[in-house]
Amino acid sequence: MTEERTLYNTVAPLRNVGALVELIDRVQKRGFGLPGMATFYGPSGYGKTTAAVYAANRYRAYTVQVKSAWTAKKLCSAILQDLGLPPARTIADMIDDIAGEIAKSGRPLIIDEADQLIGRNMIEIVRDIYESSGATVILIGEELLPQKLQKWERVHGRMLDWVPAQPGDLGDVKHLARIYCAGVELDEELLAYLLKESNASIRRICINLDRVREFALTKGLKAVSRKDWGKAGFFTGHAPAPRRISA
Repeated sequence: MTEERTLYNTVAPLRNVGALVELIDRVQKRGFGLPGMATFYGPSGYGKTTAAVYAANRYRAYTVQVKSAWTAKKLCSAILQDLGLPPARTIADMIDDIAGEIAKSGRPLIIDEADQLIGRNMIEIVRDIYESSGATVILIGEELLPQKLQKWERVHGRMLDWVPAQPGDLGDVKHLARIYCAGVELDEELLAYLLKESNASIRRICINLDRVREFALTKGLKAVSRKDWGKAGFFTGHAPAPRRISA
């Protein structure tokens, strides 16, 4: 079984994976003269990076995840590394090399954690790559990314679409349960409660499903109901109240 098929069987049905795939497909098939950039954005924990990994495999896309300490030179070097090309001496030359290779291949470029580009004034480099290549360029970031890009009209105006990542739903919980709680049957009431307590965050849903798996293993259960779970806690993302220490 190939890595791509394995990935498809695990995360493909998730709603945000489907949303990102549809977005890339739309940009790839855009009409003549239409812009080739797009933004996929939403709160942390909604599974955007998971969607990016799947989309990268599906479209054989070039992908980088920007780090907070990166400079413009490091950004270009990281993209070139994913392209399998050596870094050039200057940033200008690296931009030309990136654009040339992407234009030749016709493969998309996905940039995750794109908020970091704005904070360090590197977003114009991405626009230069797009302008020189005409390739599909997808930015992925947090929920305020569209507002942040409004300050960069030359980038903002080149977006074909803006797609918000959606909170997890019961369908996502049911699918993830087959991965993170394999072999344990969960009733509808428990699944709905887990979704609510996870604040619809895909990341927290996965954590809480693993907690249910451990609970079932400890109790020797093949099925767990809401009643079985009782007052056992779920991870909500909120810090626990500080304990009082008696004098």
